[in-house]
Amino acid sequence: MGDIKKMYSTILGDSFPLDMTISFGDQTLVYRKKTWKITKEDGTTEERGLRYGENPNQEAALFELVNGNLVLGDCAFIKPGNGLVSGITVDDMLQVGKHPGKINLTDVDNGLNILKYLVDKPAAVILKHNNPCGAAIGDTLAHAYDKANRCDRIAAFGGAVITSKAIDRETAELMAKNYLEVVCAPEFDEGTLEILAQRKNLRVIRISRIDRLADFEKYRFVDFKSLIDGGIIVQQSAINTIRSVDDLKPATATHKGKDYHCERQPTQREIDDMIFGWAVEHGVTSNSVIYVKDGCTTGIGTGEQDRVGVAEIAVHKAYIKYADITCFDRFGCPYADLALAVEQGKRDRADKEEIDAKVKADRAGLPGSVMISDAFFPFRDAADVGIHEGITAILQSGGSMRDYESIEACNQADPQVAMMFTGQRSFKH
Repeated sequence: MGDIKKMYSTILGDSFPLDMTISFGDQTLVYRKKTWKITKEDGTTEERGLRYGENPNQEAALFELVNGNLVLGDCAFIKPGNGLVSGITVDDMLQVGKHPGKINLTDVDNGLNILKYLVDKPAAVILKHNNPCGAAIGDTLAHAYDKANRCDRIAAFGGAVITSKAIDRETAELMAKNYLEVVCAPEFDEGTLEILAQRKNLRVIRISRIDRLADFEKYRFVDFKSLIDGGIIVQQSAINTIRSVDDLKPATATHKGKDYHCERQPTQREIDDMIFGWAVEHGVTSNSVIYVKDGCTTGIGTGEQDRVGVAEIAVHKAYIKYADITCFDRFGCPYADLALAVEQGKRDRADKEEIDAKVKADRAGLPGSVMISDAFFPFRDAADVGIHEGITAILQSGGSMRDYESIEACNQADPQVAMMFTGQRSFKH
């Protein structure tokens, strides 16, 4: 067992070259492998790149774009000198903890992918396996982080946290209560590193360019997907163009000569949640449906094969996570531990019944949420899932042959539900 545990902390090393060149016809991009000279606990140093890839037996390397100005058609791709994750230096690794691996850095990268649309506010995104498990904006950074963490305290265990603002003492103290793998921020206030150092394996990373993340909204990069036969699919990176109410479209449809429109219009709060939710959706693996309320995720469903299924899964997860945080608030323990103790006769069954009753009464906090779908509803059944849970508004791409059914679902709801279209899909595979 000791050897099995050791493999997760072992630095595998890699055989990748120091430089990599990719040619696009007569244009060339040059990348340089990133390594860091890390000081170990015994005082010695070693020059290493990534610890390993997605698994401990996969060599991996991080490369930074250092040369080239690629233009293909009408698209000018991002230029060198804009390094975020690939630009991290040893000085930016304020606490190394375990040497960073591929998953740590890709989680940070996707957190930045979401935060670039929220950087003007105190915002926090907690990620696990390259998907957000909680995202929120708040009056302060501590408020935003606490909201994001409470969305899914279970999945946040061992997660990566990325923030839009400098970590202050209040936020650091909240973070130190959790087991986190990575904390990444534009800066760290005096005294916060000592607080975070209570977790010795935590990686603390500073990326000063976070305050310029809004610039990255318009940057395109070349997105590569490698195939098992050695082939490669390349595409332009996605851009989220839904940035204000002016980018939203009314939910309308025509079917068999009859015009349909959503009768109830969204409130300002619902519009704000639509814009926020679509920004979070930009970093969620498709097919996905998420629920958001008051600038915070209330349920996240990711990577499913059918849309009604992922809408149901997001609801199911919301109930599980709400039960857990409710139990933690009330009894200071996870809901799963409470349920086991009751089953073993070590706790009064009334304790569990109290939590279950509150979760049922609150409907997992879902009422009033806005339902966000990264693509259209092929049938009305997915919309009905959200409506049944008390959502008050929906944002989806539109474009289905049965858009009229979803519009009818909103109009038939009591009370009626608002719906808007984006006119764009937000798939992420």
